[in-house]
Amino acid sequence: MNEILDVGLEITRWLQQNYPWLRGFMAFMSQMGRFEFYLVLVPIIYWAIDKQLGRSLTYILTFSDVTNNLLKHAFRGPRPYWLDQSVGLSSESTSYGIPSGHSQTAFIIYLYLAIWLRRRWVWALALLMVFLMGLSRVYLGVHFLHDVLAGYLVGLLILVGYLLWWRYLQDNFRRRILGQRLLLAIIIPLAFGLIYALVLYLIGQPDLSVAWSSYLPELEAESVQSMFSSLGALLGVGCGLVLEGSRVRFRAGGPIWKRAVRVILGLIGAVAFWRGLALVFPTDPLWLGLPLRALRYFLLGIWVSYYGPMVFVRLRLADADPPPGIELTIRPLDRIQPPK
Repeated sequence: MNEILDVGLEITRWLQQNYPWLRGFMAFMSQMGRFEFYLVLVPIIYWAIDKQLGRSLTYILTFSDVTNNLLKHAFRGPRPYWLDQSVGLSSESTSYGIPSGHSQTAFIIYLYLAIWLRRRWVWALALLMVFLMGLSRVYLGVHFLHDVLAGYLVGLLILVGYLLWWRYLQDNFRRRILGQRLLLAIIIPLAFGLIYALVLYLIGQPDLSVAWSSYLPELEAESVQSMFSSLGALLGVGCGLVLEGSRVRFRAGGPIWKRAVRVILGLIGAVAFWRGLALVFPTDPLWLGLPLRALRYFLLGIWVSYYGPMVFVRLRLADADPPPGIELTIRPLDRIQPPK
């Protein structure tokens, strides 16, 4: 393992020494992979551009976040600048390294957009964005090359899994009654929570003999907090999307001004739940702070997916599809055969 880390450090040093003029651009690319960027981009697509595309991206994003947080804590991998501070052009000491969340999310989001839009230039742009996102993380010294490759691999598995779900299981899921769909939306984050608890039990306490052990207390605390956040968001988004499809059925179209107002109103609500409640909810003691953190992200997720669209429809900022009708087939009397 040390050999892999040494090679990764050498790659970062080589990039920084030979291409110092790329620092600003790489920092910009890395910023585009932050959670805040996707928190704005994905809801805008969902609320105001293409509802079905936005629904898919919203759930994939939250599902990917849960998976990434679980794997990061399970592997407890270091970041390059923890081993050599001279390569650290950006500081992100609050989470473990492998797999790279920026690379994993970029792989899923941009390639799904390319699959959806089916344009050659979109595919070219998506592949370029995925490559540059991974390169920026290595260049800035916040991820090893194997962290980025692992992020790509996990992203590929999630993307393929979702596409298979969409092709073979989505129609059957939609035909289920509301209670069954909600049950599945609840079971998935609960299953992740149980798996996470089992992983923590199996891996035990972190190795305090590593060279970067000074980061461990903060890393362990932040890892648990991040997992509670992502589980709450996944639960909120899953339940919200199910409820929206059954109770609201809003349309993302309409005049430009209505779309703009929806985005502004929706983002105000999202920031209120995301940052506003953070100022109100206590973080200590942990037995209270962790559930409240999950609740905050649950409210954020269900606002984006359900309550936001419901408010749009009630304020007449968005139209809604009528509830699905019940088809009745009337057969002529002369075609009805008497019982034998």
